[in-house]
Amino acid sequence: MKKIILILICSILILTGCNNNSTKHEKDTEESDVRVSEVKVTINDKEYKIKLENNDTVNEFIKILPQEFIMDELNGNEKFVYMNNSLTTNSYNPNHIVKGDVMLYGNNCLVIFYKSFDTSYSYTKIGHIANLDNLGNGSITAKFDK
Repeated sequence: MKKIILILICSILILTGCNNNSTKHEKDTEESDVRVSEVKVTINDKEYKIKLENNDTVNEFIKILPQEFIMDELNGNEKFVYMNNSLTTNSYNPNHIVKGDVMLYGNNCLVIFYKSFDTSYSYTKIGHIANLDNLGNGSITAKFDK
């Protein structure tokens, strides 16, 4: 009789444990389906918010965060870095870049534009930083985080 009671108690504990794991997995799945609308970037110790686009590139970019990059200067209007990760692209020519645009050039070149100008190049838009300062000459350190 004692063995039967012990087996019943163990069975209940095992079933309860399985049920809790299932609930945890369901919560994890629900949380991963929640769309992130912005991330933060700290550039040379000043924090900004990037309002994100809703696309596959952004979904993949969020998954590799947090990241810290040294971004180099180019053309007096942008900072860029070639990432180790390649992302899905859906590039198009925006014709005009707006100061604060965060774009992907090719499938792994992350670009922050700090001046507005017309362009003939194609990019995949990641998001936009409102009130971005002029980032000046030289490299910057940019820390991206959720």
